Amino acid sequence: MDVTRPMISIKSIFSGPAAPPSRDLARERRQWKLESDRWQHQRHVDRGYRIKWGYVAIAYLVEFMVIGASLWGAWLFAGVYSDGDWHAFYFMLLAPLVYAAVELCRVPLGILARTQRSHFVRGLAVLGIIFAAGVTTKSVSQLGEMMFHPRLMEAAKTKTALKDAQADRATIGDRIKAADERVAQYTAELDQIEKRSSDNAQQLAGLPAQRCERVFGTNSKGRKYQNLKCLADPRVAALSAGVTKASADRAALIKNLEEARKARATLDPGAADRRVADAEQGYRNAVNRSQLHSFTAMVYGVDPIDVTESQVHAFLRIFVFLPAICAAFASTILALCAVSTRRTFMDEDDLGAAVNPEAAPFMLDAIADALRSNPEPIMPRAANATGAVIPMNRPAQGQQSLPGQNHPGQALPGQQTLPAAGAGA
Repeated sequence: MDVTRPMISIKSIFSGPAAPPSRDLARERRQWKLESDRWQHQRHVDRGYRIKWGYVAIAYLVEFMVIGASLWGAWLFAGVYSDGDWHAFYFMLLAPLVYAAVELCRVPLGILARTQRSHFVRGLAVLGIIFAAGVTTKSVSQLGEMMFHPRLMEAAKTKTALKDAQADRATIGDRIKAADERVAQYTAELDQIEKRSSDNAQQLAGLPAQRCERVFGTNSKGRKYQNLKCLADPRVAALSAGVTKASADRAALIKNLEEARKARATLDPGAADRRVADAEQGYRNAVNRSQLHSFTAMVYGVDPIDVTESQVHAFLRIFVFLPAICAAFASTILALCAVSTRRTFMDEDDLGAAVNPEAAPFMLDAIADALRSNPEPIMPRAANATGAVIPMNRPAQGQQSLPGQNHPGQALPGQQTLPAAGAGA
């Protein structure tokens, strides 16, 4: 079985053989196509221009892509910077909608700039193209900035961390000195409190014991009672209060001393150096992931980590605004090139060429000089008695004819020839 042979469908079996094409129908279709082509050509001639709609379709496709990307970018921008407020979100989308409507006018304005005969209208169209291109430049430049924004923010954060680490390392000596002084101060105060508490305890121990004696008496009901009354030294209360206060102050100073010692333990110059090294490595990684930093470093001939903020933003203007301007005028230039103009029959004379009146004296002088030098060829020659047409490109006197010029009325060898009628024009 031949697998390359197409399979016969059931519909073709029951439908029978296909009818041969009608010659009259094909002739009518061909005649209709010719008539349509002639009508379109005549319309283009009457208008004086022709629009290539394929190029216009491509220009509109570019416009819709730019508008779609701008609106999507505006939507994402509003979602990020509206902070959850839906009123602010929709407020931020109003201007991009108007910008999209303005951008849609650039292609029709480009076509009008080529098809209008009035110079005033053409000037207005060109002005409108410039205004619309400015709006497109703004939208596309915003998209370009949003493309570089995440990497720039990451590089900025890592650079801030690097600066903090460097500042921490620069002040580590002063902070270590201050922490040592604080620890020494708390230690000295603790020694003083310990000494004062010890003195109070010694004085309290050196006081004589309290004296106790029995007291007898009768109460209001006539009953007799007896109690044990102790008399303490009045200095005992003052010394006991001093000991209690010294203990409280000692506990607070011990707590502060522990905190100061912990803070001093964290102040390590080696750890500060390691933090600076880690911050430098993080910043270098962020810069290497930033295409803008790489291009800026390549242009200025420096290390990417040594690129300044001013250099980055100067190069950012080139990377954002230049493509935005190109994108703004690309579809407009395509629309301008999609229109081909020609002079109509109203702008042309009957001969299909316009003669400058200032050139007429030079043409007449050339013809007069030719007649003075050759007065004979006014009368027809016998060689042309057969009625052959004299060619227009006859070589002038003393001029060799080009090889291959075998015209019916070419002069024979030795026969005098006339210059062209328009010589010197």
